[in-house]
Amino acid sequence: MGTEPIPRSTARASAPQGSTIEKLHGVARRGIALVTGGPVSLYAVAVMRAGYGSLYLLFLLREFPHRHEIWGPSSPWTPALSQQLYDQTGWNSVLALSDSAAYFELCYGTALFTSALFMLGWRTRATSVLFAVVVTSFHAKAIFMTDGGDNLILLMAVYLAFTACGRRWSLDARRVRLHAARASGALDQARRTSSPQLRATRRTLTTVVHNCALFVMAAEVCFLYGSAGLYKVQGASWGSGTALHYVLNLELFQPWPALSHLADDHAILIAITTYATVLLQVAFPFVLFGRLKYPVLTMLLGMHTGIALVMGLPLFSGAMIVADAVFLPDRFYTSLAALCRRTVRRARPWRQATATPASVSLPPQSRQPAPSGPQSAPSGPQSGPAGRDARPSARPA
Repeated sequence: MGTEPIPRSTARASAPQGSTIEKLHGVARRGIALVTGGPVSLYAVAVMRAGYGSLYLLFLLREFPHRHEIWGPSSPWTPALSQQLYDQTGWNSVLALSDSAAYFELCYGTALFTSALFMLGWRTRATSVLFAVVVTSFHAKAIFMTDGGDNLILLMAVYLAFTACGRRWSLDARRVRLHAARASGALDQARRTSSPQLRATRRTLTTVVHNCALFVMAAEVCFLYGSAGLYKVQGASWGSGTALHYVLNLELFQPWPALSHLADDHAILIAITTYATVLLQVAFPFVLFGRLKYPVLTMLLGMHTGIALVMGLPLFSGAMIVADAVFLPDRFYTSLAALCRRTVRRARPWRQATATPASVSLPPQSRQPAPSGPQSAPSGPQSGPAGRDARPSARPA
């Protein structure tokens, strides 16, 4: 019995099963290595940090004259109504701790200062948490005045607090580079006194949290585009290609009515844009791992720019454009930065060449040999530099 050969059917059935298990083990090992190997897309999260910090700073500055009516004591949404809403939804806000005008001004100034520091990347571990608290508090205080752009900024602000978004293109990164050489001896002494296991555990934990938050942000954007596209497919106006016609004729989304009417006059262009919008949003999650990713991201950039200009939704468009930055690899940002540096270096000699003739001044007249005899020195301006056909403005007496 022990020497009998295994039937061919049994061998064929066991071979695919073993290969499938090996493939699953390989995928699991690659996934674990990707999550724990090192922080990924550091430049992408740096761009998102700077983007959302600047967007919220500009938003607070834009609403500065109306801050009391939106979030302050003059708001129709009183603290009592806010507390009833918080009891139902579980939200909370630091603005609801007091209805004093001085306290509100302090909170608003802190929000402006925190947004600026988060944009610049100063002490990012602390300012990222403060920025998330600021966005959550202002969002919860005027939740019925928000739109999709505010919701996206809120989600990304919370996710960015778990990422290492200050390691690139930030004041923290600059400070580390400047102090690396000076503090090398002290750093070596600190490493000798600390436990290697503790350092490795801390590094692995930070990497895992960063990568998981990054993957959650990417999945959030994919769900956002996919669900928006699928909802549009179910609508009759999007299926007939006339949805943008109705959007362009809404007075609420007409910052420039002449531009909206001009775009609405081209029916074929409106239909093509309507179908292209649905196609891009539905296909977006399926083109992220191929070469079509870059053309699709470029078309989405144009779409959001058009929404900002034609419909007057710059905050929403800016939030979506910054969210799309999570799908660009680090080599894209490094190549872009190198291209900008080369362009600046090439522009410097041109500027110097154009500025050199203007900076040349005529030599003083005392350097020319004085004429002998009764002739007098020329009193008028010369037609060229000294020594080149200098003609006096008046004849000698």
